[in-house]
Order: sequence, then structure tokens, then C-alpha cells
Amino acid sequence: MGRIKELFRKHKEIILYLIVGVMTTLVCWLSYAGLRLVLDVDNPFWMQVAVVTRWIVGVTFAYVMNRMFVFESKDPNIPAEAAKFVSARITTLLIEMFLMWLIPLCLPQKVFGISKDWIATFACAVIVTILNYVFSKLLVFRKGKEA
Repeated sequence: MGRIKELFRKHKEIILYLIVGVMTTLVCWLSYAGLRLVLDVDNPFWMQVAVVTRWIVGVTFAYVMNRMFVFESKDPNIPAEAAKFVSARITTLLIEMFLMWLIPLCLPQKVFGISKDWIATFACAVIVTILNYVFSKLLVFRKGKEA
């Protein structure tokens, strides 16, 4: 048990970041499920409204949780910090969109029986998670920065 506590202390930020990421995913899915109850997602326009709303809810939740629990930010300029967070998330969204276009172009229809879009989805999830952490750590929630 002592070894587990030591590992947690040593890697606390990354562990909490991954936990918040799982929670954010659940919040996104639940918000989308709720939106499906009130919007006609068979209509492409309302589907996009649901997807954008889900993304906004997810990014807002992720910002609050990362600020409070993962990076324990004390920056008094919350609007500027939040704007940097949203900008970073928009950047990784655009990267993900590009990779979801590019990766399937480079693969056969199936690899080891797995459809290329699922391979791209998994690869993007890993890449975006890493980039979101790096951007949050280095650009948004930098420790010791001037307020």
C-alpha cells in the first residue's frame, strides 16, 4: 500500500488528469444523451447543435476540474486562463479533425480485422490526450507564472 501511495504522489498530476479525462468523457456522453431527448439528432443541423453543445459542456467541465484539482491553479485572471484553455482545446480539435481525415487515407480498409476509422479514433484519442496535457501544463496552467 505504501508503494501505491508513493506512486500516486510521484505521478499525482498525470493520474488526476486521466481521471478528469474519464469524467469529462462521461459528462460529454451524458450531456449528449440528454440532448438526444430534446433534439432531433436524425436531422443533420440538430446533430451538429448537439455535438457542439456537448463539446462546450465537456470543455467547460474539463477547465473547471483541471483548474481546481489537477493543476491547482491560483491564477486570479480566470477569463484569460479560460481563454487559453479553450484556445488549446480548439487547436487539438482541429488537429484531431485533420488526423481523422489523414490516418484513414494511409490505411487499408481493415487492419487485423479493425476498421480504419476505429484505428484513427483510438490513435487520435491518444494523441489529443497527450497534446491537451502538454498544452495545459505548458501554456495554460504554468506554475510560478506572473498573474
